[in-house]
Amino acid sequence: MNHPIRVMLVDDHTVVRSGLKSLLSVHDHIKVVAEASSGREAVAKASSIEMDLILMDIRMQEGSGITACKTITEKYPHIKVIMLTSYDEDDIIYDSIVAGASGYLLKEIDTIELIQSIEKVAKGESLLDPAATLKVMNRLRRGETMKETEKLTPQEKQVLSFIANGKTNREIGKAMHLSEKTIRNYVSNIFSKLDLHNRAEAAAYAVRNKLDE
Repeated sequence: MNHPIRVMLVDDHTVVRSGLKSLLSVHDHIKVVAEASSGREAVAKASSIEMDLILMDIRMQEGSGITACKTITEKYPHIKVIMLTSYDEDDIIYDSIVAGASGYLLKEIDTIELIQSIEKVAKGESLLDPAATLKVMNRLRRGETMKETEKLTPQEKQVLSFIANGKTNREIGKAMHLSEKTIRNYVSNIFSKLDLHNRAEAAAYAVRNKLDE
């Protein structure tokens, strides 16, 4: 690579982005070329700014990082994505791999490991442990989450798709010509049927099961 590694920082917390930018700015071979506070903004900037790698928060208020990662890696395969998370969970690894990420890092990672990870991914290497990847591939082969979609009504699937694309209950209601209260009931039913706890988990589920389109 004849130029610095061009990085976009995606996190809905300004302090987090500022902290990462400060850490990276002291390394001449890495350059922060863009910042975004939501998955939707990240997708827009990926289409207009030359970049090599994205550090992407998984959980954001306006759209899931997983959904944005999937969109970006499909449209711009030359851009590598590293997911950032505060939690070390198998489902996060699974969601990251399915969405096309090159790996994931915990937010409490030290600076040296962060820089080394960026360098590895920029070279085309993966941060994903082979054992974790194998576990994910086995889940995909079994299709163990696919049958759960049969529990949802067509309307619930549509609501889930809107959630995956970062829409609020009010926005979903307007698009479906339903009241916000009705949408809240749909969301509650979706969470109950699929054993989900929040909109980020719902968005990740939609991506895994191709219900986000």
